[in-house]
Amino acid sequence: MQKFISIKKKVDHIKKKSISVPGDKSLSIRFILLSSLSEGKCTAYNILKSEDVISAIKNIRKLGVRINLKKSKCEVYGKGLFGYKYKKNLILNAGNSGTTARLLCSILIDANYPVKIIGDKSLTKRDMKRVIKPLKLFGAKFQDDNGKLPIQITGSRFTKPIHYNENLGSAQCKSAVMIAALKTFGITKIKSLPSRNHTELLFKNVLNVPIKINNKKKYDLIEVKGRNKIRPFNYKIPGDISSAAFFIVLTLLSKNSKLILKNININPSRIGIIKILRMMGAKIKLFNKQNYKGEINGDILVKSTQNLNSINLDSSLNSSAIDEFLLIFLVASKCKGVSSFINLSELNKKESKRLDWGIKILRMMNVKVVKTKNHGIKIWGKKNFEIKKNYIIKDYLKDHRIFMLSVIAALSLGGNWKIYDPDSFKTSFPTFIKTLNSLGAKIK
Repeated sequence: MQKFISIKKKVDHIKKKSISVPGDKSLSIRFILLSSLSEGKCTAYNILKSEDVISAIKNIRKLGVRINLKKSKCEVYGKGLFGYKYKKNLILNAGNSGTTARLLCSILIDANYPVKIIGDKSLTKRDMKRVIKPLKLFGAKFQDDNGKLPIQITGSRFTKPIHYNENLGSAQCKSAVMIAALKTFGITKIKSLPSRNHTELLFKNVLNVPIKINNKKKYDLIEVKGRNKIRPFNYKIPGDISSAAFFIVLTLLSKNSKLILKNININPSRIGIIKILRMMGAKIKLFNKQNYKGEINGDILVKSTQNLNSINLDSSLNSSAIDEFLLIFLVASKCKGVSSFINLSELNKKESKRLDWGIKILRMMNVKVVKTKNHGIKIWGKKNFEIKKNYIIKDYLKDHRIFMLSVIAALSLGGNWKIYDPDSFKTSFPTFIKTLNSLGAKIK
């Protein structure tokens, strides 16, 4: 029998004044992979202990790197750029993590034995061509299932720098090319559409990799000089804005509530949801800002807002809010008027087809929504929108964000919900339910 959680009552008022959320997932996985290439012991504090990060740790251990995961910190004893131990018939399992799978490909371009990468049912449906294509140019050889997992990689001892145009706006693709460049003599050049810039900031401010970054209006130019030793480093990982977003929206849609989320990563390439919600009339303030090794961290104050406006959004903020659009759709259902969004094809290339699922859930709640050209949607919102029916969410490939969206919809709008596969949120936010209950939710 499948497990499910039951929600029968919405949250009328947020009980706590402030909360913290776990460490940023993107930075946690990048720390594990990049520290393994260093010349000694690296330590991360507040690392996310989710299933995706644990997958990265297990795979790097299989490559011969010692990692100690403790209560308050994670210690990685790097083996250098070329220190991995490759065993015959080695299989690495990325689980549900697209970031782990794609970036593993990049650090294996010099593997002297074939290495196989596998994943769960959801991950085997995701596109890996975006990293296979550029990594082949470095000299690595791939056997794959039409651009999907499982993938077998055979590295090259004679990798060469490349010039690559990244035209998807994919931070994982860009990062894969940059990490592969670390193992290559010469200068690798990348022209990429704007996307999350965590890897660039780590290279420049933490690893001290020779890198040039030129941010143009519509694209970024990046140059990485390879074959430089990475010295050991320590890193404090801030809270994840993607995890914070669920509580931002819950507070926003509750009555007479306000909440402070402490020490959150508010990197400008990640706060598209803040900018979009403000455009819709949300009362959100960023304060206590600090620059930590290139990343901007700070506190977020959000207040409940009754008068929200519809929005006609162009695609300029898409990449900086790509993991939060399901929540933005939910807010749009409470806005007066018609909201429209375009160019969201990347949503259907995530753990599940999130654009399609967003439409499905909105229609299930009797929200008028139309799919438009250019992978967009229109949502007809209602200011006083509430729901009272029975709702069942299942068969969503255990996508953590579909699960968490459904929970926030139930707690914000009402209704009687059964949401299956409750363990799905453990891939990114193991304390999600516990934190919600501390704010006044009653989730069984």
